[in-house]
Amino acid sequence: MPYTPSGGIGTNGSEPVYKVASDFDYQSLALALYHEWIELDLFHWGLATFSEEEFEAQGINAEDRHLIQHMADQEIGHASVLANMLGPQAPKQCTYNYPVSNVQEFVDFNQKLTRWAEAGVYGFLPKLNSGPAAQMLLQSITVEARQQLIFRQLGGQFPMPEWHTPGIPQSWAWTLLAPYISSCPYNQTRLVWQNFPALHILNQPNPARIDGSSVWNETTGGWANTLSTAGIPDDELCINAKDEKSDCKAAVSQNRSIPLSYPGRQVFLQWDAPGQLVGPNNSYVTTTNVAEPKFAAWLSQLNVTYTPLLNVSLKDRTAYTIQPNVSTWLGDPAVNGTMFMALTDVDLFVTPFNVSMMNPHIAALAVYQAG
Repeated sequence: MPYTPSGGIGTNGSEPVYKVASDFDYQSLALALYHEWIELDLFHWGLATFSEEEFEAQGINAEDRHLIQHMADQEIGHASVLANMLGPQAPKQCTYNYPVSNVQEFVDFNQKLTRWAEAGVYGFLPKLNSGPAAQMLLQSITVEARQQLIFRQLGGQFPMPEWHTPGIPQSWAWTLLAPYISSCPYNQTRLVWQNFPALHILNQPNPARIDGSSVWNETTGGWANTLSTAGIPDDELCINAKDEKSDCKAAVSQNRSIPLSYPGRQVFLQWDAPGQLVGPNNSYVTTTNVAEPKFAAWLSQLNVTYTPLLNVSLKDRTAYTIQPNVSTWLGDPAVNGTMFMALTDVDLFVTPFNVSMMNPHIAALAVYQAG
């Protein structure tokens, strides 16, 4: 059942401690609340949908499942704080559609969702007009970051390969989230953020495989590019690997001998045309100002790195690019972990603070599983 927040922060029904004054703050915090609601529902949904035996087969035992339940409980607190700051018009919990059919896909979707939710808050947090609201949200998003790390561990991935976590604009976060919201209550708060077309990474690295880089069209869920295990032979699934350097059962840390991606890798892309109906009750429409993308923008850590699109077909909306070999610091590849990719028409210079300047130049958007 949807959780109904109390009248004030805590459980005493008091008036909100901080009220949101500006439209920018309201729309940003409403976006964050949409994310808290889906996480609360998704964590519970996975525990109720899949059996103990299915979780155990992935190395996720009863104590791990209790941890997922605990993380769902954390979302009650996060949602309550945001709902109280936003007041009576705060977005309510919705109904959702999840692009997963088994435990491994459930865990992967979680680690992608929590990453873009986390990165979305990092993107707008320094720009909030309300310092008190920013402080309270900061104390929630630090827990969100831990949840993302834990879901990577439950998926048998190295918990935190990156040295920095990027921030993304609100429109990126809403683009990635909206397709998984089916419907919302009547008169739900409407968000102003743009929805970009989906970017499909045709050879998205698949953490479910022993060799996750040698793949083709093994994703589900559109924008999220969530791993799919459909059709993979049992002896090619890393969950069944005999060599501990190749397996991907849940673990505090995993060092896999075959990297998911690498510099110089050809990355094949296909993107949707604008005009697709997405989000609650299909009430949002994907849009872009870009007719002809020319670059792939890799957003990870402190950098946006551009690589040219090659063999572009505007008729088929396809191209490929080359994964770049760049580092923020020596020994720290910039392209790593759960990160973001956009197609753009210019290679615009931006800093971590003004990534939203890219928005008018984006043709399509996706999550890229670099490591």
